[in-house]
Amino acid sequence: MKNRSVITTVTLSFILFFSSALIALQAQTVKLKLIETSDVHGALFPWDFKNDKPASTSLAQVYTYVQEQRADQSQSVILLDNGDILQGQPLVYYSNFEKPEAEHICASVMNYMKYDAATIGNHDIEAGHPVYDKLEKEFDFPWMAANAVVTEKGQPYFKPYSVFIRDGVKIVVLGLITPGIPMWLPQNIWSGIDFQDMVKTADKWVKIIQEKENPDVLIGLFHAGVDANYNGQSSTMNRNENASQLVAEQVPGFDVVFVGHDHNSWNYWVNDSQGNKVLILGTQSAARTATEATIILNRNTKTNTWEKEITGNVIQIKDFEPDLAFMKKFEPEIEEVKAYVAKPIGEFTETISSQASFFGDSPFIDFIQEIQLDLTKADVSFAAPLSFNAEIKKGEVYVRDMFNLYKYENLLYTIRISGQEIKDYLEYSYGQWFNQMKDENDHLLKFKFDSDGKLILAHGKPQLAASYYNFSSAAGIIYTVDLRKPEGSKITILSMADGRPFDIKKNYTVAVNSYRGNGGGGHLTLGAKIPDSELADRVITSTPKDLRYYLMKWIEKEKIVTPKPLNNWTVIPNDWWEKGKEKDTQLMF
Repeated sequence: MKNRSVITTVTLSFILFFSSALIALQAQTVKLKLIETSDVHGALFPWDFKNDKPASTSLAQVYTYVQEQRADQSQSVILLDNGDILQGQPLVYYSNFEKPEAEHICASVMNYMKYDAATIGNHDIEAGHPVYDKLEKEFDFPWMAANAVVTEKGQPYFKPYSVFIRDGVKIVVLGLITPGIPMWLPQNIWSGIDFQDMVKTADKWVKIIQEKENPDVLIGLFHAGVDANYNGQSSTMNRNENASQLVAEQVPGFDVVFVGHDHNSWNYWVNDSQGNKVLILGTQSAARTATEATIILNRNTKTNTWEKEITGNVIQIKDFEPDLAFMKKFEPEIEEVKAYVAKPIGEFTETISSQASFFGDSPFIDFIQEIQLDLTKADVSFAAPLSFNAEIKKGEVYVRDMFNLYKYENLLYTIRISGQEIKDYLEYSYGQWFNQMKDENDHLLKFKFDSDGKLILAHGKPQLAASYYNFSSAAGIIYTVDLRKPEGSKITILSMADGRPFDIKKNYTVAVNSYRGNGGGGHLTLGAKIPDSELADRVITSTPKDLRYYLMKWIEKEKIVTPKPLNNWTVIPNDWWEKGKEKDTQLMF
């Protein structure tokens, strides 16, 4: 019995040794696939709750692709999200504010999909502490942002990074968020958090990660764009809004940097400060695309290190069908939100469209202006089109229409600024918006041109020189915009809307959304030249709820609404404006 036991032990040891050797041999090549979603903006299901129609892209389709990749036994899949999922569709608004006591729909969906990690985005912060603090606890995966630190302690408010072991390979994912949030959001929404510089934070944490974790693969998951010069910023400034490429170039160690925030599909390489190649990948919004990095690691037995082959890919999500089990699982939630957005709130006697807002005074913008003035009793109101091509049709108006009328969860501020600052604000706005026309055949809108003087196109349409949501006009005053004049001298303010004189030296109360009131777009800081440090002191009042809520309540109270232009500003010369408007409308729409 003793000899048999010895033989059995030896045999078992040999089998275990052989198995271990075989596994080690097989592990000499490891294939990783990291899949990124970003800026989903509530597109969890293939249904457009704002317009009551099917949507072509959603996380339900992303899940189909992810499941296909997970079924491939030759690779290990890591699923990542890069922020901005809590805003954009009534579906997430409903979870954020109408039914906050239940598990958030994003937690339910993303846990079901088995996300491995995510970075929080600025529009997730926009939902407020009660929403994102609760959601962080509901997620089965870490929500990261190494540069969002507790103001008093200097420690990360969210988890800074995540570690994964796949087939003996250690992967570390570092999360960063755009530090531009204080420029866009009221302080109470992000109270207790300091959003620090991305490059400095990455430099600090990469050193910690390399010393503590010694990773085989280092991934950046950054909710920030790649254009460091966007919105008048520069690559050398502190807390640059879109510093993802700066981090990839200046902080050595990254293999792949996933980006977000700018809603562009990216798949290109840069070199870091040590000459190593770094892959940059980014997605379009609303789950239109996902990106993936495929990393094949081969073990060099002589150096005992991994040699990496990395490729990037952008996936078109419309090419995939929604996962049936996914849709069945969440059918009750879909139907509940459909019923919520189908609630009638009033009636419009005319159809209004944001299209007209690009070319002059329009009922779409003036409807918002009138309500802002009515709610705040301010002297002047500023507003801009927040949707590129939204329409509210004549007839009954529903809850869902409010998400087309007003896209974001901005609060409404009343601020104090001078007459000169109002004029400078408008000069800045129209300087980005309207071209200095040489004659009636020139473009009305300011477009981007290449070095040969040809229009730069995107998806077959000319690219605007500035973002359309920065095309801010005013109500409460009468003024003209002279197309013949250069940037900085287009505006002439004639009077207040009631005929009283407009005084350039007088202080006025102005109604403006919180994004603009906090410096978003640069109208107050770059245009009116109000120092960042003074903006908070200029705020007189702020609504406790988002502006969309008050627009909805205003319509419910009025019941029947007749939108009309205020006709308080005109573009001159009129014939140049008419011809330019006709020409550019055909180009844009």
